[in-house]
Amino acid sequence: MTDLIETLDRFPADAMIAEAEKSTEYDVRAVLAKEFRDVRDLAILLSPAGAVLLEELAVAASLLTTKRFGRTVLLYAPLYLSNECVNICTYCGFRRDIDVARSTLAPETVEKEAIYLIDQGFKHLLLVSGEHPKWVGRDYMVNVIRLIRKRVPSVSIEIEPLTEDGYRTMVDAGADGVTVYQEVYDRKLYAEYHTHGPKKNYDDRLGAPSRAARARVRRVGIGSLLGLAPWRPEILKVALHAGHLMKDYWRTHVSISFPRIREAASGFHAAYTVSDRDLAQMICALRLVLPDVGLVLSTRESRALRDGMVRLGITQMSAGSRTEPGGYLDPDEAERQFDVNDTRSPAEVAARLHDLGFEPVWKDWEEALHG
Repeated sequence: MTDLIETLDRFPADAMIAEAEKSTEYDVRAVLAKEFRDVRDLAILLSPAGAVLLEELAVAASLLTTKRFGRTVLLYAPLYLSNECVNICTYCGFRRDIDVARSTLAPETVEKEAIYLIDQGFKHLLLVSGEHPKWVGRDYMVNVIRLIRKRVPSVSIEIEPLTEDGYRTMVDAGADGVTVYQEVYDRKLYAEYHTHGPKKNYDDRLGAPSRAARARVRRVGIGSLLGLAPWRPEILKVALHAGHLMKDYWRTHVSISFPRIREAASGFHAAYTVSDRDLAQMICALRLVLPDVGLVLSTRESRALRDGMVRLGITQMSAGSRTEPGGYLDPDEAERQFDVNDTRSPAEVAARLHDLGFEPVWKDWEEALHG
């Protein structure tokens, strides 16, 4: 873990991006011609010259995605457990210092919401919660995971960072995936956005995916909240983090998400612009540099953009999402974390994937029984 902190702190992302801005179309095509690519190649693919050749990046990324993943897209649904939170993160609709309707679902309500999602076809559920040890503690999470795991083959969690033993407890309860967004890798900006609460601890959050991997979780998801910092150096650091996880914890599958700031009760507006074209460029570039990483796009994005990005490198998508506790069965009881853009039903998303020549995957693994 110390190695990762030191590597990121020393990593000259801004200088590498500045140097890459001098790249020409010839330099970009030279990177595209390589069989293997590194983080310096990523900087070139993310450069203005790379933006000019975005169609060529897209063709190469699409071919590589098909080679590595076939024409499949894993579908999952987030299930929000609680919007109680002890942190003040200036961008978040769950931050503790705003007056919004709060709710924490009882385990039996979580189970009802899960049944609703299962009836929609889902076999992969992501349990999401604000960070509040009183309302969403370890015992609560273990109980909920065990309830849901009886019904679906895959349960992931997106909750507060845990210790390695804490993650091992979740794995023992049946969780097979952990998502922890660093939110912003720029240490100075991180301190400006996270003003109160345990989430202020940059290093602890950075180490959470590694702790989860050491606890033998099967999937780890990371990402940067796009709009909090200049996106090019952020994507370089995301790639560096993903590469570290893949090298040190090769048994764990790593995925990268691309959440962009959306309207929320916090009233926060993105400090840095990330256009649709920027998003397409970073997805293509990451696919070309990290060919075996899962790339995830949520319902924060429009239906048209999500349909287009599937063709470039996205391998996992949420569908039919609600971002508030109880949102599937009682959506008016609590504040949502952010607004959803793609409001299609899971069936509509699956049908569109079929139309595009892709196979929607509801279930991609089953735990082997030993005896």
